[in-house]
Amino acid sequence: MAEFRADGGPDHLLLALWSAPRSRSTAFERMMMERGDFDVVHEPFSHVADFGSAEVAGRKVESETELIEALQAVPGRVFFKDTTDFHYPGLLADMDFLTSATHTFIIRDPAEVIASHAALNPQLTRDEIGFSRLYEIYNAVVAATGTEPVVIDSDDLLDRPEATVRAYCERVGIPFQAAALRWDPGVPPQWQRTEKWHRDASKSSGFKRRSAEDTGAGVGDDPVLGEFHRFHLPYYTKLRERRLAV
Repeated sequence: MAEFRADGGPDHLLLALWSAPRSRSTAFERMMMERGDFDVVHEPFSHVADFGSAEVAGRKVESETELIEALQAVPGRVFFKDTTDFHYPGLLADMDFLTSATHTFIIRDPAEVIASHAALNPQLTRDEIGFSRLYEIYNAVVAATGTEPVVIDSDDLLDRPEATVRAYCERVGIPFQAAALRWDPGVPPQWQRTEKWHRDASKSSGFKRRSAEDTGAGVGDDPVLGEFHRFHLPYYTKLRERRLAV
C-alpha cells in the first residue's frame, strides 16, 4: 500500500521527464529543484552514453543497468530529466523500470529545436535531434503500462506556466507549489559538466520567453536541416496530439 506525506503526495516516487534536446526541459528541472521535495538527478542516461558515467545519490554508475538500479534504490521522491540525443536500449528493454517509474514528456516545435541545437552543435546529425527516439520511449511506456503518459508542450509552459505546472502536478500526483515557479539565476552543480547547453536556463528566473527566441525561421529552406525537420515533424505531431490540455 502506498504511503503519503503530509502534503498529500506519495512518499516514494520516481518521476522522469523525457525531452528532445533544446526543448526547455532544463528550465522545468530548475523548477523541480526549487520545490525542495525531490532529489533531482540531471540527465543521467545521456551522461552515461556521452561520458561513460553518471552519479546518482553519490553513487557512480557506468551502464544503463547500474543507473536504473541506482535510481530505483534512492528513497523518497526522485526526479530526473533526460534528453534523447542518444539511444537507450537498456531503458527500452527494462519492463520493470518502464512501469515502476512515472514517465512524462515535454515537447517543443522541432524547427525551433533544430535551430537552437544547430547553433550549439554545427555537426548536428538527424537522430541527435531526438524526436523519433522520444516517440519510441513514449510508445514503450504505453505498451508497458497500458496508459498514456503526460505530455506537456513547452509553449504552454511559457504562455501559461501556472496552469500547465498545476495540471502536470495533478496528473502525476504531487502537490502544486506556486513558489517554485520563480527562482534565482545561477548554475546548479549538476549542470556544470554540460554548462554550455544550459546557459539560457542558468540566466532564467522563471518560465518566460527570451527576447531573442529561436524561431526556426529558415530551417525548412536549408537542404540539410530541412530534411531533418521533415523526418522529425511527424513524431512531434503525434506527441503534440496527446499533450496536456491547459
